[in-house]
Amino acid sequence: MLKIRLKRLGAKKAPTYRIIVINSTTKREGRPVQELGHYNPKTKVMKLDLAAAQEWIKKGAQPTETVAYLIKNCNEDGTLNYVKKETVKLSKKAQAKAQAEAEAKAAAEAASAEEAPAEA
Repeated sequence: MLKIRLKRLGAKKAPTYRIIVINSTTKREGRPVQELGHYNPKTKVMKLDLAAAQEWIKKGAQPTETVAYLIKNCNEDGTLNYVKKETVKLSKKAQAKAQAEAEAKAAAEAASAEEAPAEA
């Protein structure tokens, strides 16, 4: 089975990848069937032959999870349409505190909603 996956290049702690079509049983740095482009995760720079990638998918090649994400977020010219996530990850303690505050606020709103019809 053919896979569309990443081939790691670059120095230690400075990876760059080539997006390749390769047999699934071949090792990661093995000889590819075709190179479709390259991707640098540090700078978010990508160049991909989108038409060739979609053609290989039509032929039955299976993209890996990462490559599927890159293909989905690829512009027509083959560059990455990167959108930085706005959400902030909280620790378990901070998540519990935020949840407790939300529950207290909801309880206060419910109590004030019960008092409002009684006054009217």
